Amino acid sequence: MNLQDLNTLLDYNYWARDRLLDAIGPLTAEQLRRDLGGSFGSIHDTVAHLYAAELVWYDRWQGESRPLIGGDAFPDLAAIRRAWLEIEPKMRAFVGELGEAGVNRVFTFKMLSGQQAESPFWQMLQHVVNHGSYHRGQVTTKLRQLGAQPAKSLDMIAFYRSQGLGAGAGG
Repeated sequence: MNLQDLNTLLDYNYWARDRLLDAIGPLTAEQLRRDLGGSFGSIHDTVAHLYAAELVWYDRWQGESRPLIGGDAFPDLAAIRRAWLEIEPKMRAFVGELGEAGVNRVFTFKMLSGQQAESPFWQMLQHVVNHGSYHRGQVTTKLRQLGAQPAKSLDMIAFYRSQGLGAGAGG
């Protein structure tokens, strides 16, 4: 894993986030908050969790520790979108400042359980993106349960193709 790989993962993560937010934007407040089961019940709470988990990891990289904030911290989807758009440039700047030498930097942090842990940066960032994919899949299921149109493809291969990184792109 190198710095270019990590930046590609970030690009994919935010591309998929935007597609997801666009798909859920037309939902009513009731649809967003309807408990449809799963890890976080509603689409609102699942999307809030996606943002909150990303924030927890960013804080860990800053040497800080915070509890995971819940969906009730956000009155509506617009509030989640604003918060997420604010963290994106910070994430990108942090990865850029780490540079190639920081890809394998080991961070020690406190897990939500309070236990100490350590991991190389590339594994943590890869986890953030993979975690997002897992919950975006849950939101897709919830959209279908509501009879709503799911997001355009969130598959990584669709991202590569949309960026001109498909076969023959030389990379």
